[in-house]
Amino acid sequence: MAGQAGSQRPRFIGSEIYRRSTYGSRHPLAIPRVSTVMDLCRALGWLSDDVYLDSPLATAEGLARFHDPAYIAAVQEVERLQKATQEVRERFNLGRNGNPVFPEIFRRPATAAGGSILAGTLLVEPGMIYHPAGGTHHGRRGRASGFCFFNDPVLAILALLDNGVGRVLYLDVDAHHGDGVQDAFDDDRRVLTVSVHEAGRWPMTGDSYTGQAPGALGDRGGGGARNLPVPAGFNDCEMDYVLEMGFLPLAEAFAPEAVVLQCGADALEDDPQSRLSLSNHALWRVVEAARHMAPRVLVLGGGGYNPWSVGRCWTGVWATLNGLAIPDYLPPGAEAILRRLEWRHSRGRNPPDTWFTTLADAPRVGPVRAEVRAAVTAVVAP
Repeated sequence: MAGQAGSQRPRFIGSEIYRRSTYGSRHPLAIPRVSTVMDLCRALGWLSDDVYLDSPLATAEGLARFHDPAYIAAVQEVERLQKATQEVRERFNLGRNGNPVFPEIFRRPATAAGGSILAGTLLVEPGMIYHPAGGTHHGRRGRASGFCFFNDPVLAILALLDNGVGRVLYLDVDAHHGDGVQDAFDDDRRVLTVSVHEAGRWPMTGDSYTGQAPGALGDRGGGGARNLPVPAGFNDCEMDYVLEMGFLPLAEAFAPEAVVLQCGADALEDDPQSRLSLSNHALWRVVEAARHMAPRVLVLGGGGYNPWSVGRCWTGVWATLNGLAIPDYLPPGAEAILRRLEWRHSRGRNPPDTWFTTLADAPRVGPVRAEVRAAVTAVVAP
């Protein structure tokens, strides 16, 4: 493999916009996520001002590197008017299908996109960057999709390519297939997209193992997308198997100059939006492995709809990137942050005490089932 990312300290891209912005009280993204991670990392003494970068707002021109200018203008206009006409709803999928009109409908996703563009630009030099607000992998060139208004992973990858990085490996461990990123690079041989996700779950894509491009893995990226649909109950041992027998051999063969990891937390046992059963340990092991796959590493967020599980998991991602030990119990300041969270969901009525006092979940071990072995075998085949 290309070796560990550059020797300088990892950088963290965040913004205060996520503290005050919400998709609406009834939306799965009503919960605080990025602000919780920022607060926990600071309470633990892990996030100093010298490594923190404030995310810029992406310009319309910057967004147009991937997105249709007419769509960008429509999102801006919907934010100004705080409503979407029927024509806009139907043409751009705004104000419906989980993509609501809310006060920052342009500024919030444009800030996430700006952070990912910044990361892709900074990573012209070797290093590691963490941008938990990123990971909106369903966004399409001309419409919103799956809570995603702009596709910041695509914009990050394009920034890397535009700045001379030759081969980019995109790994996606969200419970949902990374369809928008896969389709954006389906004809680009510089990019290999690999997604592990729950089989049969929205967006109902990614249940075939490979793309359509011919040739050996070492000679292809786009068009050779590798998908690992996994069954309900997917456990830590199975993710470890996917990592060791799937991700690592694919990275070895592709020899990326940069890795972009979408680290959605909705595959965790405690998340309501999937039937997968991972602990956060499994995702942290993927992050640890990604550190050694290429000289440039960008870790993004993604899904995650339980405020305690996503906040604790993504805080541990930052610890992993920095080689920091996860404490057995949180100090009082960090615990207080978690105790202040609220969640209007049945699982949030009587949260277990461990959601307040620890970062690490109990391991979710189990057998490696035949379906998982078959998916891995298929994706590593030339």
